[in-house]
Amino acid sequence: MTDMTFTLAILGRPNVGKSTLFNRLVGKRLALVAPEPGLTRDRREGQARLYDLDFTVIDTAGLEDAAEDTLERRMQAQSERALAEADLALLLIDARTGLLPLDRHFADLLRRSETPVILVANKCEGAMAEAGAAEAHALGLGDPVAVSAEHGLGMADLHEVLKDRLRELEAAPKEDEGEGEEEEAEPAAGTLQLAIIGRPNVGKSTLVNRLLDDERVLTGPEAGITRDAIAIEWSYKNQPIRLIDTAGLRRRSRIGKSLEKLSAADTIRAIKYAHVAVLMVDAEMAMEKQDLTIAAHVIEEGRALIVAVNKWDACANREETLKALHDRLERSLPRVRGIPVVTVSALRGSNLERMLDAVLGAYEVWNRRISTPVLNRWLAAMVQAHPPPAPGGRRIKLRYMTQASARPPTFAVFCSRSKDLPEAYLRYLENGLREDFDLPGTPIRINLRKGENPYAPEGGKRKLG
Repeated sequence: MTDMTFTLAILGRPNVGKSTLFNRLVGKRLALVAPEPGLTRDRREGQARLYDLDFTVIDTAGLEDAAEDTLERRMQAQSERALAEADLALLLIDARTGLLPLDRHFADLLRRSETPVILVANKCEGAMAEAGAAEAHALGLGDPVAVSAEHGLGMADLHEVLKDRLRELEAAPKEDEGEGEEEEAEPAAGTLQLAIIGRPNVGKSTLVNRLLDDERVLTGPEAGITRDAIAIEWSYKNQPIRLIDTAGLRRRSRIGKSLEKLSAADTIRAIKYAHVAVLMVDAEMAMEKQDLTIAAHVIEEGRALIVAVNKWDACANREETLKALHDRLERSLPRVRGIPVVTVSALRGSNLERMLDAVLGAYEVWNRRISTPVLNRWLAAMVQAHPPPAPGGRRIKLRYMTQASARPPTFAVFCSRSKDLPEAYLRYLENGLREDFDLPGTPIRINLRKGENPYAPEGGKRKLG
C-alpha cells in the first residue's frame, strides 16, 4: 500500500461524466452537473478519497478541437495545464455512445503527453454500454476501466488500477533526488475563506488571476464565462486563504436558463461558506441595485464584506463616484456602517495589496471577542444614558449581556419582557457596539433572552446600574 500523495486530472470530450466522477471521488456535489455539454469551463480541484487513497482530483473543461482566439480554445488550454500538472490522468469516454472522432483525436494527444493516462469507460451500468467499452481498446491506451460515476459502480476496479500506476511512479527514478529542500514555513492556524463576488463581467476572474500571478481561471470579453465557484488554495502574509472565484449574479428576473440558475445557486453557496466576501463593482456603474442586493445577501448570511471598485484607472469622475458610492451604502445598508471600500484595477494590479490588507482587517473584526465584564460595564452605561422604554408603566430591564459567539460577533442580552423591547432600541445597542468596540463593516447580531442573569449565584439576582 502506497502513502504517496498525488494529483489526478479527469479529461475527456464534453458530456462524458467528468464532473459526476469528480463529485463521486470528493464525496460532495462540488462541481455543477447538468445535461448541457460544456458546462465546466475552469478547472476545479478537490480533495478526494477512494478507499485507502487520498489525493487531489482536478475536474476539467471538455476537450474540444477549437479554433484559436475562442473561449473554447482558452478552456482547452486550462485542461492542458491540468494535464501537465497532474501525476496521473483519466481519459473518460461514454460507453453508451461509443467512440467518437473527438475521443480518438484526444487519445492521440494524451498518448504523446508525459503524464500516465488511464482509460475509463463511463456510463457502463446497462447492457448497451458493453459494445462501447469493448470498442475503447482501439484507442491504444490499454484496457478500459468500466465504471458508472453516477451509480458508483466500478470504483473498486478504478482503485486497483490507480494503485498499480502509483507503484510504477514510486519505482521510477526521481529527478533531483537527494537534493536538499527548504523547509516550509508553518502556516497560520485557520484558513480564511475569501469569495470574490459581483455582477457578470466586472473583473472577478481577472482579479483572481492577478492575485495568483497566474492565468488560473478563464477570462475574456464574453460575459458569464465563469459558471461554477472555483476554489484555490493560496496565502497572503502567512495567512492561508481559500480564494473562491464565482459566477456573476444577475437580477432574479433575468436568470432564465436552468444552467444559469445552477451557477447562481453555486455562487450563493460560496457566499454562505465564505468568511469574507469581496464585492467587485464597476467604477462606471457603481453601485447599481443588483450590487446592493448582493451586498445585503452577504450581510444577511453574516459574512464580512469588502467593496472593491474595479477599473478605477478608467474612471473619469473619481471624487464624485466615491461620494455617490459611500452615500448609497449608508442609505441602503444603514445597519452595517463602515464597510471598507477600496479602489482597484484588476487588469493593472493596482491597489491589490491595500484590498488584501482590508480583507485581513475585516476577518479580524469578524472574529473579534469582547469579555463579559467589559460588555456589562458598557451595557450599564448605555442603559443609564438612554433607558429602555416603559410600556404600560413598567420599565424593561436589561439585566446581563455576554458574547455568545464570533464569526460574526453575536451577543445575548437577558432582559425582562424581551418581546416588548422595540427594534429601535436594538439598533441603538448595535450602533453603540460598532462604535465603541471598533466593529466596522461586519454584521452584528443581538439575541434577546428572557429572564435573569443565568450566571448569577443561586438565589441572587445581578442587576445593572
